[in-house]
Amino acid sequence: MVVDHPSCLGKDTRQLAKAIRLHCLRMTSTGGSSHIGSCLSIADILAVLYGRCLRVEPSQPKHPGRDRFILSKGHAGAAVYATLAECGFMPTAKLATHYQDGSDLSGHVSHKGIPGVELSTGSLGHGLGVAAGMALAAQQSGQPHRVVALLSDGECDEGSNWEAILFAAHHRLDRLLAIVDYNKIQSLDEVDKTIRLEPFTAKWEAFGWEVRRCDGHDHEAMAAAFAPSRERRPVVVIADTIKGKGVSFMEHQVLWHYRTARGEEFSAALLELEAQS
Repeated sequence: MVVDHPSCLGKDTRQLAKAIRLHCLRMTSTGGSSHIGSCLSIADILAVLYGRCLRVEPSQPKHPGRDRFILSKGHAGAAVYATLAECGFMPTAKLATHYQDGSDLSGHVSHKGIPGVELSTGSLGHGLGVAAGMALAAQQSGQPHRVVALLSDGECDEGSNWEAILFAAHHRLDRLLAIVDYNKIQSLDEVDKTIRLEPFTAKWEAFGWEVRRCDGHDHEAMAAAFAPSRERRPVVVIADTIKGKGVSFMEHQVLWHYRTARGEEFSAALLELEAQS
């Protein structure tokens, strides 16, 4: 059984991405949290997933036929909370409590008390393994739902991910979709200067995955890339993105992995995001 009328599908994904970015900017600034650069880089990915791909229903967040989404790069949790609020899983007013004392909207995404969040994450390298287990369970029980895991490029340094990649290919988990937010910057430096991932596509292919690569800000390209497997294999989409996308002084900057936008920086970022169509 699948969700018959998922209310997130059919949204204008570009407007949804804009709303996600604006929410994230306000949330991280008000609460004093970081990772705004990471949130901005995945806003388009989340908008396309929830607006065009995932079958989920806010009124039935635990519906057995729902698709499962896991944010493996849990530090960008503000973007998931914003997406869920825009899709009706919680009131948008609740976002103002993000990272506040006593709030259940923690800095790293948490499932505790938050409808629509499948897994608490933050310690990198675990989301894909859990997603692979979910996909295997669905396969063995004959359930049609899909499982999607969104990873950071930096977390692909983790050996646990490559164990999960081997496992998923071995079991031909064609209900599993991995997406890598390939913005080329991790916590303290560029990916190439930390642990080089290239040739990235060839590595996933060698492990037995169906690999697709696209612009992680091109909504039409992503909608096509996120389609189910044509080869009865797990699918990975390497999404080439820009860290800090949408705010000129944040784009491509390592600084905005941890920095919080306040004062003049917040006002300037808000103006830029509000002006976008």
